[in-house]
Amino acid sequence: MDDTKDLELEEVKTEDKPEDSEVSNPEGEEKAEGHEEQAKSAKELDAVYDIPVKLQAVLGHADMQVNQLLKLGRGAVVELDRKVGEAVDIYVNHRLVARGEVVVVDDKLGITMTEIIKKAH
Repeated sequence: MDDTKDLELEEVKTEDKPEDSEVSNPEGEEKAEGHEEQAKSAKELDAVYDIPVKLQAVLGHADMQVNQLLKLGRGAVVELDRKVGEAVDIYVNHRLVARGEVVVVDDKLGITMTEIIKKAH
């Protein structure tokens, strides 16, 4: 996966097509139109890239009654419905999109995505 390149929107450029060209090249025109469509699509997506989303990594869940919750104090352990080493769920805007593993990066917790969830609509 290291050989794959991420294409930044700024890198998408259209070819300048001479307006008064006497030589007709249908293949070249199709390529130029494809680049123009690609640049147009990239510009349309510019607005989408700045929309904030909520990302959640869920380690697990626990059900308890309010009286149990009130009894919790410092050092209390709440048992979750997941086992050690089991994948965590990754949600974007409350929608499950992936599963992953917890990792430590520079003394902070992070998530490595191990599975992308594809749902049929």
